[in-house]
Amino acid sequence: MDSKPPSDAIQAAHRHHLSTLPFTDRADFVDADRGFIAALEPCVVAAADGRVVWDNDVYAFLDGEAPASVHPSLWRQSQLAAKQGLYEVVEGIYQVRGLDLSNITFVEGDTGVIVIDPLISTETAAAALALYRQHRGDRAVTAVIYTHSHVDHFGGVLGVTSQADVDAGKVAVLAPEGFVEHAVQENVYAGTAMARRATYMYGTLLARGPRGQVGCGLGQQTSTGEVALVVPTLDIRETGEAHTIDGVEIEFQMAPGTEAPAEMHFYFPRYRALCMAENATHNLHNLLTLRGALVRDPHAWSGYLTEAIDTFADKADVVFASHHWPTWGRDRITEYLSLQRDMYAYLHDQTLRMLNQGHTGIEIAEQFQMPPALERAWHTHGYYGSVSHNVKAVYQRYMGWFDGNPGRLWAHPPEALATRYAEALGGVDRVVELARKACDEGDFRWAATLLDHAVFADQNHTEARQLYADTLEQLAYGAENGVWRNFFLSGAAELRDGNFGTAVQSTSPTLLSELTPAQMFDSLAISINGPRAWDLDVAVDVTFLDTGDNYRLTLRNGVLVHRKVSADESSVQATIRLANKVRLLAYAAGDTTSPGVEITGDEAALANIVGVLDRPDPAFDIVMP
Repeated sequence: MDSKPPSDAIQAAHRHHLSTLPFTDRADFVDADRGFIAALEPCVVAAADGRVVWDNDVYAFLDGEAPASVHPSLWRQSQLAAKQGLYEVVEGIYQVRGLDLSNITFVEGDTGVIVIDPLISTETAAAALALYRQHRGDRAVTAVIYTHSHVDHFGGVLGVTSQADVDAGKVAVLAPEGFVEHAVQENVYAGTAMARRATYMYGTLLARGPRGQVGCGLGQQTSTGEVALVVPTLDIRETGEAHTIDGVEIEFQMAPGTEAPAEMHFYFPRYRALCMAENATHNLHNLLTLRGALVRDPHAWSGYLTEAIDTFADKADVVFASHHWPTWGRDRITEYLSLQRDMYAYLHDQTLRMLNQGHTGIEIAEQFQMPPALERAWHTHGYYGSVSHNVKAVYQRYMGWFDGNPGRLWAHPPEALATRYAEALGGVDRVVELARKACDEGDFRWAATLLDHAVFADQNHTEARQLYADTLEQLAYGAENGVWRNFFLSGAAELRDGNFGTAVQSTSPTLLSELTPAQMFDSLAISINGPRAWDLDVAVDVTFLDTGDNYRLTLRNGVLVHRKVSADESSVQATIRLANKVRLLAYAAGDTTSPGVEITGDEAALANIVGVLDRPDPAFDIVMP
């Protein structure tokens, strides 16, 4: 269905923003263009089968003044984030920006080039490397550094190197301690749910344009090509640790539990350049990403930024990160990092102050105000994270989901609650009538609340669905936050046109292959349908022939438990010998006939376990019951 124009209320709000925000400050545009060498033309990257996995040219509409359907501050941020090409950070360090959600950085060494964060996809990373080589020479890749454990910082590694070159010692791969564990865990345990919600968060399946997806604040979009993983050859474990790679000295600072569970910053003395990974970017980041994740620690985050300032700022001429554009000059670096530090510290400290006065998370979020200095700085605006959902994240981190009010301790779930609200208000038609009045008055938040109940009470109520879609669309037009806009627009799209599913799979064969046996058994355990497994009592031994390791699996009371033990066929119903750990996942997925599986004893034992595994649903409903 067609989108609707922005309401008078939204347009009035945007006129207010244009008159109150510092749009005359163009320093970010100067910095984002500094060092430009060449663009990729056309900026469209395809996979081997011809499928387009990245298209930055689709954002050509981001030109001129902001339209009424986009918050002018978000429009400005998207204009900056959509800039693409090869840029010189300092002589010897180069970035390709605008070829994925993240940046890829090339640091020239004595014989080749060190690659930092090879994007999400093989195809985009390869295109970025080709653009770099076109203008800087055909330098061999001598090392790859992963700054942290999110997929947009490692998934494209096979676009810049190969497993064979790493195995042969030609290419070193550096990452913070715990990288592999966190990288694979996040994409498997809750991967399906995260991927479905990420489709909303990034607006992956939305049309691009002034009434559609305009970016997500941190970058424009996620690429959709091949995701891979090459295991690090060197784990960085301690702050102060230093290594020389291809003649280039690198000093490391650990920053675990910040934007990612495993993350690090590092400094290049040769180039007087500091890399801040994803802990200091040109926006307020997420303390709890809307796709879902563990709540991050803003107290630790701010502490590591203080440590970085104290350790590196006086000797750095430039600070760059895995997203956005660099900042040059010692005084500007110190100011930039200090404001970023103060932002996370203020969110943490003030939320705790207010919760100790009895305020709940949603109450704190509604009252919370950032200091004037942080409001004036563009790089502290909530384009990706937001004050509202970050404050609630801090509350959740310390207090959990319950706000202490006993009337909310045992509330009805959404569908049961919706039917009761609709009945109390006089039926669904009356709810829609009230919501339409709220829309006419510009109170789209209340309208959305009412219409959420309306569609959960009667999902086939056409007027409710249409008005709900229109309401979410208006909320999107008013959002400064890119991912809020995408969530609202994705909800509107599914209300109008039906469930569009998940844009990309959360896992890849290479990621699955890096699961430890324990993580594989954990992934099976969280797929057990408990009620169906209540009456099963199964014990089997699983031996991996490639490593000789043996694990005992027991399924009792709907709980799958694994232990590493010595094989003992007398105490189990069956022994399963597998060629390798990947064969276990293939068997669990239904491949029971391919070579690589040998079962001794009761063949039904393993089948009984596999038979009570639930398959995740990548198209579960979000905006509908």
